Formats: sequence, C-alpha cells, structure tokens
Amino acid sequence: MLIRQATRDDAHALAVVAAATFPLACPPQTTAAAKADFIATELSRERFDEYLADPERIIVVADDSDHLSGYTMIVFGEPADPDVAAAITLRPTVELSKCYVLPGAHGGGVAHQLMAQTLTLAQARGGAGVWLGVNELNVRAHRFYEKNGFGKVGGKRFLIGGVYEDDDILERALP
Repeated sequence: MLIRQATRDDAHALAVVAAATFPLACPPQTTAAAKADFIATELSRERFDEYLADPERIIVVADDSDHLSGYTMIVFGEPADPDVAAAITLRPTVELSKCYVLPGAHGGGVAHQLMAQTLTLAQARGGAGVWLGVNELNVRAHRFYEKNGFGKVGGKRFLIGGVYEDDDILERALP
C-alpha cells in the first residue's frame, strides 16, 4: 500500500470511500436521509474536486493500487467556529477535517500510516498543533485519536440533517 498525497484524478475514488465511511462515524440517531444529504452535499466528487483545488487543504490517501482504502484531509488556517477557536491552545493550528478508512482495512495499520503522513505534512507547512472534532459517542475514533496523542480540549456542535450533534474537540502538539 502506498500512502501519498491525493491528486485531482482521485476525486471520484475519494467520493466512493467517503460515501462508504462517513456513516460509520455518525451517532446512532442520525437518520439515513441526513447521512445521504451530507454525503451528496459535502462528500461528492464535485466537492472533492473543490477540496483538491484548494491550496489551504491537503488530502492524503491510502492507495492499494486498485482502490483507495482510506484518506485524511487537513485544512490550514484559523477555525471559523468560535467554540473551536476558544478551545484550541496551539497556534498556528491545522484542522484534521477528515480521517476515514474502509471497514475492510480496519485494524491493519492503514489509519496509523495515514495519520503519520498527515501529521508530517501539517508540521512541514508550519503547524504547531492539529485539532479535530469527533462525535462524543464515537468510542472507536476516540481510542484511535488518543493513541495518536490527541486529548480533549473542549466541545462544539455539528449540524447534520437539521439536528445538532455534540462533538468533542481534540488537539495535539506537533513535534
């Protein structure tokens, strides 16, 4: 498997992975319609085309030669959410906006490899710290982020399907 920075040619494959993995991170009460709407508006091929063209974003992929098995996306710059801006302590900061791996690759080290490369890129671009939001009920994700040096620094709300969900804000320093 190759861990590499995504290119514009990856937009379709990224949308496929996103559609398969985003629902896994949602709390149990999130409706199928809300998940489908979020995927259509935020995780479509067209949105990935936009993300890949944005110089303030980097997407890293796990490339298994015949398909992508996971991806991360980081966003450079100050957070727009006032709860996040108040909670994080390390500046300049980088958001880990997305970190997803297909279920068939869980437990195989793919997520750790993606995380390592993503943190290296964040640091190389001048980040002092990385933050992310994760649903407070997503125990598996919390365990993964804790193993990777993240700790809770606050909370924020995430709107999906017209319903606000509670997310924890996690942060870690970059070496």
